[in-house]
Amino acid sequence: MSSASHKSVLLLSILQPGLASTFPFSSYTSLWRFGPEWTSVGPRFMQSRLTLPAHKPRNRRPELNQSLKPGENTTINQSKGQVLVTHSAGANLDVNLTAFLITDSGKVVDDSGMVFFNAPEHASGAAAFSPPIIQAGSISHSISFDLSRLPAAISKIAITLTQDGTGGGFAGVPNLSARVLAGDQVLDLAPGAFERETGIIVLELYVRNGQAKARSVWQGFASGLVGLCGMYGVEVDDEPATAPIPAAPPAKPVSITKTVITLDKPGSTHKVSLEKGAAAPKVIKVSARWVDNGDGRDNDDLDLRIGILRPDGRMSIIQAPDKRGSFEADPFVFHTGDVVSASTSAPGIETVEINAAISHLMGGKVALVCSVYSAVDNGAVSVASLKPKMRMEYGDEVVECAFEFKGGFFSSLVYTYVLGMIEIDGDEIRISPSGVTSKTGSEATPWLTRKGDRVELTMDGPHVFKGRPLERKGNKHYV
Repeated sequence: MSSASHKSVLLLSILQPGLASTFPFSSYTSLWRFGPEWTSVGPRFMQSRLTLPAHKPRNRRPELNQSLKPGENTTINQSKGQVLVTHSAGANLDVNLTAFLITDSGKVVDDSGMVFFNAPEHASGAAAFSPPIIQAGSISHSISFDLSRLPAAISKIAITLTQDGTGGGFAGVPNLSARVLAGDQVLDLAPGAFERETGIIVLELYVRNGQAKARSVWQGFASGLVGLCGMYGVEVDDEPATAPIPAAPPAKPVSITKTVITLDKPGSTHKVSLEKGAAAPKVIKVSARWVDNGDGRDNDDLDLRIGILRPDGRMSIIQAPDKRGSFEADPFVFHTGDVVSASTSAPGIETVEINAAISHLMGGKVALVCSVYSAVDNGAVSVASLKPKMRMEYGDEVVECAFEFKGGFFSSLVYTYVLGMIEIDGDEIRISPSGVTSKTGSEATPWLTRKGDRVELTMDGPHVFKGRPLERKGNKHYV
């Protein structure tokens, strides 16, 4: 019997003394540590003076699990978490989860205060939408929140549900439930009874006297998402029967029927035309999103990097926190901030804002390579296991690069994954997924070179580390 086997037998005998006689202890002596002292355990260990600690249940504290009825509120133990709504799948159902970031007046500041499938993240990071997940006949909808990031003008986040399919109101949505997850805390929100209602305010999240709070609402409406948008002050794209000729072009309304374009095969591309005029969007937003891989380790810190190929062939690089760039000045790309962790309740999201006029401001074609990087000091982690995705948003256009890394890509020694490339030429954007990775153990960054009208990607750029000056690699260096 090995030493390791003997230790297992002794522990079993402590828990179940009746089994001890079946094992030959007489020739073994081990040292076991109980509390602060070492105790010799041999054939007489059943008579030894061991004091075992009292058994303490490992269950969650009761106060961490609560059920809220409509109208009830409670304190959330931390400001960051997730709202999860589930229901059984059903024919002709089109259920959607939407967050409205509203002021004391009950209205959004502007249309960006609506977070949903076509606008999945608020600029502040206070709310982010995740696409629904269908599994075993159940559909899960989620919105992550971080109340510590609420802008000063915003007083609460209203979480709403709508049923815009032909299956009738929420009376036809089976097994509807909602809960708030915040760390170890779980709040179950008992739904009310509904019939023809097609819109519901499920709950409100807010901060009161420095404490994050949740209030169960479950108030129903008969007008779906359009009605909720009207109540919260969001103008939707709904043409009137007779439209008067406007004196000036009106602000473009929010589209609530737009779908996300997903690119998941290398070589596929999508083109977006930049709008013109005073009302044209000024920002191209690019974000990388990843999730906790569930390995139980604190190694879920990825960095979104943007390499910029200028019209003159030089390269620049953007990375938080020390190489964040600038939106209004060169290089016209700004990183909004470093995110150092991800969880199942709050996926990691890093975002950069690209000036839509970057090609005009730099005087020619600009190409950007978007990658995620895991530093060695994060510990061993397979970046592919964090399922990183890239999303580009411009006005009503949303394009997602969701290349699925397979096979050997899951090595913990592959540090850089290129998610996609964006080329901007005057008033046109072209976006394509990549799937290229660095070599095993390599700290090299993605490097772009212009070959005529084509942009070539190689994984041989200079190393870049947080807090250190930019390095040179041969004739390659970032400016």
